[in-house]
Amino acid sequence: MTNIRVERSGAVGVVTIDRRERFNSLDVETARDLRKAGLALARDEGVRCAVLTGAGGVFCSGADLKYIRAGGDADDLGYLQQGRATPAGYGEIFKQILEYLHSTISEIRRAPKPFIAAVDGMAAAGGFGLAMSCDLVFASERARFEWAYSKTGLTGAESSTFLLPRLLGFRQALGLLFLNPRLDAEAALDLGLVNRVLPEEGFLDAVMETAEELAAGPTRAYGVAKGLMNRAAGIDRLDHHLDHELEELARIADGSDFAEGMEAFFDKRAAQFTGKG
Repeated sequence: MTNIRVERSGAVGVVTIDRRERFNSLDVETARDLRKAGLALARDEGVRCAVLTGAGGVFCSGADLKYIRAGGDADDLGYLQQGRATPAGYGEIFKQILEYLHSTISEIRRAPKPFIAAVDGMAAAGGFGLAMSCDLVFASERARFEWAYSKTGLTGAESSTFLLPRLLGFRQALGLLFLNPRLDAEAALDLGLVNRVLPEEGFLDAVMETAEELAAGPTRAYGVAKGLMNRAAGIDRLDHHLDHELEELARIADGSDFAEGMEAFFDKRAAQFTGKG
């Protein structure tokens, strides 16, 4: 796997997104490998706790907009080409990335073991949703969290529209959606998005210490209790909601507002949205 590293330390498994030159964003290959790694740790009975993190002081910035803007990669998107030089719209490329990422999120939520997101640096858009899908979120002092979808005219995916109302309540979740604040680690802690804020120095070591404690605990009981809490929170409906998120984001990504939002993002200017697509 090119951009995903998987390591074991005793009964703790660690998945690292290692694509720092692209702010740990996800193209199709990286999303596919993340799913493979996440599924392996979720289903390996020898792994009793898992940690998800990013390399180089960034957690994950979501889907790779540069990759999407360029039309993807022919080898990755071969089955979508259907005789065309490039896909008809951006939505098709988003859809393939999200299919892999949503499958990863589904595995994390169903896994009968704790998953910890170790967020050091920025978690934005899909990276934000990926972090929120984990059971525990530990943030370094330099961690930042941002909804970010609205900057480019997107609707939200990667479980965020499902989990945020449950994590924050309806009003606070809508505040993140419409106002899009960039939250530092302490603000995220105050809102209830993270469990702990830890010093930047020695951050991953501190996360691993807790992961090892959890891995030495009654993990069978943890898994059953996690399943019961999932049911109480309606997480059994997550897969159905992820399908809706994927379809709606792919549809909106084919519209003019996203095309304008993406160009504005690369031009480093404010987008001029019409609100019509």
